[in-house]
Amino acid sequence: MDKQFLVEQLTSRLRESALVARRAGQAAEEEARDGATPSEKRENARVALEYAGLARGQKDRANRTIAELATLETFRPPSRLAARAPVALGAIVEVEMEAEDESSSGLQGRTFFLAPVGAGIELTGPGGDGFLSVVTPVSPVGRAVLGKHVGDTIEVTVKGEPREWTITFVE
Repeated sequence: MDKQFLVEQLTSRLRESALVARRAGQAAEEEARDGATPSEKRENARVALEYAGLARGQKDRANRTIAELATLETFRPPSRLAARAPVALGAIVEVEMEAEDESSSGLQGRTFFLAPVGAGIELTGPGGDGFLSVVTPVSPVGRAVLGKHVGDTIEVTVKGEPREWTITFVE
């Protein structure tokens, strides 16, 4: 799979997120400043304070996302890992697990892209081929798979329940 395509897609998603956060921060600032008449602000100063807090939070979110984008600019994932190599940053990892839903039986699979940033973002493979969830080395799933090999079983907690996953593929 073209990992550079995944990095470009992740970069695009993070840029969108930073833009949305900046716009939301600006809108909250404007609302805090101009959203009420001076007499309304005196009567309900809490609203202006809430909007100001929201504006700070959105600016912080935008700044974190910009820092993540800077990290991605220098990230070059390996095109392929050597056969039997341990899971490392830049790997695509597939796992199998028992079906979580009682109405389903058998095994279910999930695919992860281990990136330095962007945890939780869902990407699509080239040409819309499948979905991959981004995990980072500091996330629970990232920590669980890092350094493991195909065939290893890992334990992760999903919705408060421990689950066993088996690594079936690493690229």
